[in-house]
Amino acid sequence: MKLTIPTWLTLARIALIPVLVIVYYLDYRWTNVAATAIFVFASLTDWLDGWIARRYNQYSAFGAFLDPVADKLMVAVALVITVQYHHTVWMALWASVIIGREIAVSALREWMAELGQRAKVAVAAVGKIKTIVQMVALGFLLYREPLLGFPIFLIGEWLLAAAAILTLWSGFEYARAAWPALRAEEAKGVDSRN
Repeated sequence: MKLTIPTWLTLARIALIPVLVIVYYLDYRWTNVAATAIFVFASLTDWLDGWIARRYNQYSAFGAFLDPVADKLMVAVALVITVQYHHTVWMALWASVIIGREIAVSALREWMAELGQRAKVAVAAVGKIKTIVQMVALGFLLYREPLLGFPIFLIGEWLLAAAAILTLWSGFEYARAAWPALRAEEAKGVDSRN
């Protein structure tokens, strides 16, 4: 297995997950800034590894598998530590929606891949918008403190709610795109039993 630059960036993103957790819980005044910087850097490597892969044709099967796993792990960990810091019903609900959708869409993609129809559940525009809103929201929530008079945490809460709504919308779009293939597979199963 050849490790490309994008794959190394993805592996670095995974390695940053325990660093994010440790830094977030350190007992210093600057830890929120450092945790936010780690998260923003990891988010930028997600964009950068995709750009390098496309620009320099450095695709690999391992990288294609690992990239979404790294993204989901980073987001889930950031959500968990944010909910632990600010444990309200709304924060737990938004985090549950986002994490639950990620698991469901991953399972749907896996199933569609087994049917040879993975392209039908490719990333859509609403999914990309959701990712951007989600990353900005989590960056704000990790930072927590007011900045230049702006209530950063409150803005992050509203953005996370928007990300959760976009998450449901994009999840519905994926399910709708996959539905004909799933129905066809179900019909084949019924025919084979008759």
